Amino acid sequence: MKVTEAFNKKSPALSFEFFPPKTPEQEKHLFEVIGKLNAFRPDFVSVTYGAMGKTREKTFFWVKEIKNRFGLEPVAHLTCVAATRDDIAQQIAELEKLGVENILALRGDPPEGAADFTPPRNGFRLAKELIAFIKEKKPRFCVGAAGFPEGHPNAPGPAADVEYLKQKMAAGAEYVITQLFFDNRHYFDFVGRCEKAGIKAPIIPGLMPITGYHQIKRMTEVCSAKIPEILLKELESHKDDLKAIKQIGTEQAVCQARQLLAAGVPGLHFFVMNQAEPIATILKQLEFQK
Repeated sequence: MKVTEAFNKKSPALSFEFFPPKTPEQEKHLFEVIGKLNAFRPDFVSVTYGAMGKTREKTFFWVKEIKNRFGLEPVAHLTCVAATRDDIAQQIAELEKLGVENILALRGDPPEGAADFTPPRNGFRLAKELIAFIKEKKPRFCVGAAGFPEGHPNAPGPAADVEYLKQKMAAGAEYVITQLFFDNRHYFDFVGRCEKAGIKAPIIPGLMPITGYHQIKRMTEVCSAKIPEILLKELESHKDDLKAIKQIGTEQAVCQARQLLAAGVPGLHFFVMNQAEPIATILKQLEFQK
């Protein structure tokens, strides 16, 4: 099934993002997490692709397991990082053999400590180049792109950011999954700018439930997302109380998701962080029905 088919249904699409574990214990845990969240019948799930392409083999392993063991529709992340054109051609051929139909094509982040992204020789400098290459080599793939409600850190401004997204769509991307955000106004304003620019593809909000103070601080710093002042103060006042932080995070995510669903978003995409309990709690409170 192509991801875009999920947005043609009456109910909003539901999707999760996992990352490949590093140890046997973490692998066992992820199998359990996927099993628990499978009960909510997600339309698709994505698997990330680590920095410098280091988790490619594990990404492809989990894509295969998700499809064959759990019967879920996988979306494989691919990035421009440390990959030549020949590497990408080989990777998409391998995904095709696995029966995968969906790819989320990203530029990827520069290595830790590097100020700028440097493409490999005979590689891709931009996500739009990667998208165009995938669609040229294997047009059957359904390709998604990333969107940034608060603007990409390297974009000179909101207008330029949306113009570049428009170029990614012109290159062949068919849907957008956004970076995390905590103030829905950023998402609605972003969608409005996209519609004004002529972008008609589904734009799925990406949500990250807060489960730890220090973790969410790191994540928001990396992607330049902002935590609203009132929420930040509440988190800071309970930063050493994990139970309280999780409760605050659950309430925030439920409130945010309800507002988005009421506005008629095409779906909700949860950055699971390989944890089942927070997502299950949120979806039960939302009474999310598929």
